[in-house]
Amino acid sequence: MSRQIALVGIGKIARDQHIPAITADPAWTLAATVSRNASVDGVDNYRSLEALLAARPDIDTISLAIPVQPRFDHARQALLAGRHVMLEKPPGVSVSECHSLQTLAREQGVSLYATWHARHAEGVANAREWLALRRLKRLQICWKEDVRVWHPDQEWVWDPGGLGVFDPGINALSILTDLLPVPVHLHAAHLEVPSNRQTPIAASLYFSHPGGARVEAEFDWRQTGDPVWKFMIDTDEGSRLLSFGAASMDIEYRRLYQRMAELVVDASMDMDLTPLTHVADAFMLGRRSSTEPFFF
Repeated sequence: MSRQIALVGIGKIARDQHIPAITADPAWTLAATVSRNASVDGVDNYRSLEALLAARPDIDTISLAIPVQPRFDHARQALLAGRHVMLEKPPGVSVSECHSLQTLAREQGVSLYATWHARHAEGVANAREWLALRRLKRLQICWKEDVRVWHPDQEWVWDPGGLGVFDPGINALSILTDLLPVPVHLHAAHLEVPSNRQTPIAASLYFSHPGGARVEAEFDWRQTGDPVWKFMIDTDEGSRLLSFGAASMDIEYRRLYQRMAELVVDASMDMDLTPLTHVADAFMLGRRSSTEPFFF
């Protein structure tokens, strides 16, 4: 028997990934949505999460696909109502608010899931097993895409908490932290911030690796044409290239909802915050330079 789930936020990522993943999974039934100005045919829609929680006690799981800035308040509201909560990445605008949600979920005895869809991309698991048997010498990340394609007219990505280029870049960081058999930490960063914006449009990151390997990342939202999402890995026993495409996101989101179905069975929690911690460190340690203004 499927569980009923409500999807909060009916924007691009919801229509492209969340809705198809839910409808394809026999473990779930999309029972309701929450949006002020959008809806899904044949599905009850509510203009606020408060209205949904009051009207639908039969829905025990809430998936939040709204911009990150208001997500904490929505997650807290759902947790206080005793509902399981699934968070689109990043799980919050700060590490501290994510810890607060963890504490609340434990107190309420419900599931809380910080999703990292890119970790479920094809090739990541095999590369992790391959790398575990070798000594890493160098790992370079190149993560470049066109913000106008992936966030058309979405001003919130440029506001404080919107993360800027780290909105896609955190996908790479989620793979990095899943891939390496030992943890790394950021020691330097360079952030390029448009003169009329609050968050970076490009970033260079430099990590310290306990084995002395060189680990670097380049993020850029000014890419034109096809996106570039790749990892170049050199070890003492050969090299490997991991390259990702948009088509794999369908599989990634289906696996997220499969994982959520496992968590709600016994109210388990999955809240790995290491990718967000790297982003927070980049904002703390990063040297900033102003670049040309950005307009949609």
